[in-house]
Formats: sequence, C-alpha cells, structure tokens
Amino acid sequence: MARPIAAGGTGAGHLIFGRVATVDAAGTVLAHALLVDGDRWPKGRLLNDADIAAATAAGIATIVVARIGTDDVAEDAAAAKLAATLAGPGAIATAAAHGRTNLIATANGLLLLDPAAIDRVNAVDESITVGTLAPMTRVAAGDVVATVKLIPFAVPVSALDATVAAATPIVVAGFRPRRFRLLQTRLPATSEKMLARTDAVTRARIIALDSTLDFGWDECDHEADALAAWLTAQPADAILLIAGASATADRRDVIPTAIVAAGGAVERLGMPVDPGNLLCLGVLGGRAVIGLPGCARSPKRNGFDWVLERLAAGIAVTSGDIAAMGVGGLLPEAERPQPRAASAQTGIVGVIVLAAGRSTRMGAANKLIADLDGKPVVAHVVDAIAAAGLPPPIVVVGHMAAAVRAALGQRRATYVTAPDFAEGMSRSLRTGLAAAPLDWRAAIIALGDMPSVDAETYAALAAAAIDRVPVVIPTWHGKRGNPLAWSRAHWTELSGVTGDGGGKVLLAALSDRLVELPVDDPGILADVDTPEALAALRRGVSPG
Repeated sequence: MARPIAAGGTGAGHLIFGRVATVDAAGTVLAHALLVDGDRWPKGRLLNDADIAAATAAGIATIVVARIGTDDVAEDAAAAKLAATLAGPGAIATAAAHGRTNLIATANGLLLLDPAAIDRVNAVDESITVGTLAPMTRVAAGDVVATVKLIPFAVPVSALDATVAAATPIVVAGFRPRRFRLLQTRLPATSEKMLARTDAVTRARIIALDSTLDFGWDECDHEADALAAWLTAQPADAILLIAGASATADRRDVIPTAIVAAGGAVERLGMPVDPGNLLCLGVLGGRAVIGLPGCARSPKRNGFDWVLERLAAGIAVTSGDIAAMGVGGLLPEAERPQPRAASAQTGIVGVIVLAAGRSTRMGAANKLIADLDGKPVVAHVVDAIAAAGLPPPIVVVGHMAAAVRAALGQRRATYVTAPDFAEGMSRSLRTGLAAAPLDWRAAIIALGDMPSVDAETYAALAAAAIDRVPVVIPTWHGKRGNPLAWSRAHWTELSGVTGDGGGKVLLAALSDRLVELPVDDPGILADVDTPEALAALRRGVSPG
C-alpha cells in the first residue's frame, strides 16, 4: 500500500514530498530518477497522464514525488527571481535549470560584492543558497562568479521574498583602458638584462588589464632628486610606476622622498600581502604613483597585482584598503626567505626515499631488495645519503615493507608506511612529506631504485637547497635526472600531485624557479625498472 505524501512541516499549502501510488502521481514532480521500460526519466520531471499510464504498464506501483503547494514557488522560478536581483552591472544570470542558475561575468574585471549581504541571504532559509567567488577576485568575461541553487523542488513564497529583500547586487567592475608610464632607477650593479625583463613583465601585466604601457621605459639614477624631476614631467593622465634599483624600506627612502619632493603624498608604505610587502603607494596630481616591490619583476602574482587591478577597474586604492588585504594576503606559490635574523646555516635539508612501489616491471622480484655488488639496491641509496653527511632519511615503505626494512638492516632511518601506495608514487610522496620534521628547509626526493647516485650529488643538491633555491634538478651532460631537491615552500603543491608522475607535473609551472645543477654523475639517469636494467648495472654499463 502506498504511503501518503508527508508534509514538510511548513504548514498547509507548502511543498509535500513522499511516496504515492503511481495512479495518483499525475501533476507531481518526480523526486528520484526512474527507469521506465528502458527509458530513464530524470528527477524533476513533471508527470502527466501519459507518464502515469507508461509507469503503470511497466509495473511500477509507487513513485516518490513532490507536489508543489499553493504557497510555493517552483525551484527554477525562484532561482531566476533571486538571480535577477543579484545580477548587477557586469553580470548576467543564465536560464534556470534544476533549481540552479549562474551569474556570468560580461567583462574582464574585478568581482565586487558585500560578503555580509551574501551571509544574510544564506541565513534566511536553508532551502535557498548562494555561493560566490571571493570579493575582488579577478575574472574574465564568461567566468561564473556566483551560483544560486534551490535545494527542494519549491520554496515558500515568504522565504523567497525575504531572501530577495536581503540580497544586494553582485557587480563585475570591468577594466578600463588606462595609460601607464614606467621608470626604472639604476645603481652601478643594475644590469640591462634585469631592466629589459622588468619592462617585459610589467608590459604583459598592463596589456592583460586592457590598458597600455607607453613603449620603452625611462631610466634615472637611484636618487630622490632625479626621480622627483621625472615625476613632475609626466603627463597628467598616466599612472606612474617606479621599479627601484633598491627596495624601499622607509618613508625617508628614495622613492617616498621623491614623491613628496614632486608635490605628492605617500598614501601607504608596505602592505600585508606576501609577496609584495615593500610596495609604496603615492598620490601626485590626483593620480596614483606606485613604487613596485622587488617581486614585481617576476610574473608570479603578488601584492602589486592587487593594487594594479583595482586601479585598472577604476577603483581608488587607499591606505585603509591596503590595510584590509591581510586576510588572504599570504599568497600561494611564493618562495619566502627566512627572517633576517636567521643565519645562512639554519634549517636542514633532509632526504625522503620512496621505497613503497610494487616493482611490476621486474616481475615477481622486488627490485629494491635485489642484490647489486653485494648489498640490496635500496641499501646503496641510503648509504650514499649517509656518506653525504645528511641526516638519516625518511624511508617510505609499502609493498613488501618488512622485506625492505630488513634489507636496510641496522642503517639509520625513519620508516613511514604509505597505506595507499598502490595508487601511485604520489601517495608515497605525500606520506613522506607529511612525516618530515618542522626544521627541514628542503627535502631531496630520492628513489629507492636509483642505487648509482653519488654521495657528492646528494651533498651538492643539499648545498643548493640550503641557499633557498626553490627547486634543484641535477643534470649530466645536459640531461635531467633524479633526485630533485624541493624547498618547503612548494611542499603543499607537491603533496597535491596524483598518479605516478611525482613532481614532474609541477616542473613546467615552476620553470622560472627551477635551477639545474650540473653534476659529474651518470647515476642520476640510472634506475632499476627492469631485469635488463639491473643486469646492465651489474655489468657496470653507464646509462649515458
């Protein structure tokens, strides 16, 4: 016997939901997808008399449905009404479907919204939800900036009205064509290559904001008088950018002093965004003057981008605006130096040995415990690490874990087990990084099946990494090999890779931070993946 549709507890006239006899389901909305005589009916389908006849003929006695009450608004109509209220200038709403509609940016620009208003909307009724990108997110035309989703098939009209009343428009402030001028100051050690690179990087930033950087860049000595003279001579319609040969560390430094000497004011020196801390924001003749932080010479996103984008969107930037940038201001993918008080010797470079794999290409044998010159393959790796003077490594085990540990005997090491090692090398890598001590500045990721890497190579990698090099990759006669050294700044990204690619998937994205380290060691190319490879090593055949 069919169970009567149960009311949702909201009173008469509101949405009711439950299982009913099929013969009584005409005019209701199908709550769950249903297979009828080989035809799949999606949830949300409005059932008509023909549907009831087809379902009955297929032997379906009951169906879970929703019946929209007289005081309800159907999900698509409700989503469309709320989206129309939210869609401010620069945003349009898509047609509603299945209780969802998206707000789409119509221009390249910055997303402007009131987080408190979004919170008020979501607090009215759990049935009505709005999700957005973060305020001041840079978006491109066509990007989804917000989504409205109705949870049930209909909502009370009173809840919808209250939600609409709480909503305020979401706006995309489009980038406006602006004119920029760039000055680079010089010191005796300033190179032409650095000046050209700064120009190219800055030009690319400006063009991406639908604006123009006057061709060529101006230069002057890194002196306040010379810089002030340049500032006073610039066109009134241009935003002025200054790439100083030396970082600005005080309001009495060259760039702030020059802004004041030219008749302007320093709005803000320093910002709670890293990288980008040493930005200087001034005002001269009603337009912005920006002393670039050193990191702006790199295309990596930094605090300068945050200020530049607002100016390009026609949004004034004040000291208070910059002071409010701290939450979210610790930007990802940034190589952050240790505090100045730390000596160059502080921090440790350790080694993680990946020894959890199943050796499928070796057949039944485990390559890590195979004999090579009188000791197991993996023991050669750990012995080279010890000979390099590095701390006892972290050895990640998984497949035949007990046998691998036994193969290493009494050698000093910390063992961790990757329970999901069968899902790929990335799982072992993640386990090893999670186990690394807090005082490790960098980690050399060593492969347990590469027994020919010299101790000198491990030592050289560690020396490069301790000097705060982000990623170090060894090369032999121009060929890249393993192991790689990764600074802690990139461990989060490294932990997020999947499959057997290891860190290779990140190298292209980090090409400007990667340092190749030439070594006289063909062993960086020699791994034991097959019985033939092992036999070649036993014969002393070089991989080159």
